[in-house]
Order: sequence, then structure tokens, then C-alpha cells
Amino acid sequence: MAASNKALKTCDKGHQFYKSSDCLSCPTCEQERKPGNGFLSLLAAPARQALEHKGIASLQQLSTYSEKEILQFHGMGPKSLPVLRVALMEHGLSFKTN
Repeated sequence: MAASNKALKTCDKGHQFYKSSDCLSCPTCEQERKPGNGFLSLLAAPARQALEHKGIASLQQLSTYSEKEILQFHGMGPKSLPVLRVALMEHGLSFKTN
């Protein structure tokens, strides 16, 4: 069996977790800060963080971007687009078209 490349890490709050990358994102802290409602609550942590990093906190802000632009954000994957499309549609919005 191959040896794991995961290293034990500890976040600022003292939670311990294993990661194989340099990413210091703590799974426990991420779960604690996940919104309980709204469109960001529908996304996995990397996609949510990608939008937060770009300052996108509302569907109105999201609608000013095209799907192509959103997919270029680090952490955003194609599985998130259908979720975002539905959330926009439910509020009478859509992604920007080029």
C-alpha cells in the first residue's frame, strides 16, 4: 500500500486535520462558517470560498458575471453552475451573456 502524502495540520482554533496540499483550510472551521441559508449555502466549500474571495455575496452580484468568468475562479467547478443557474432563475436573474 502506498504511503499517504497527507500531513497533520492544526488550525488557529486547535482543530487537527490531514491535508495533502499546502491549503490550511480547516474542514471543521469551514463547516462552522457555512451559511445556513441563501445561495452560498448550496455550494461546496471551494466554490463558496471562490465567490467570497471575489466579493460575491448576493445573486445580484453573481448575475453581473458570465458562466465563463465564474468558471475561471480558483475553486469553482462545473458542478456548481447548475446550482447557481437555478438560484438565479428562482429570483428572476441569470448569468451575464457575452
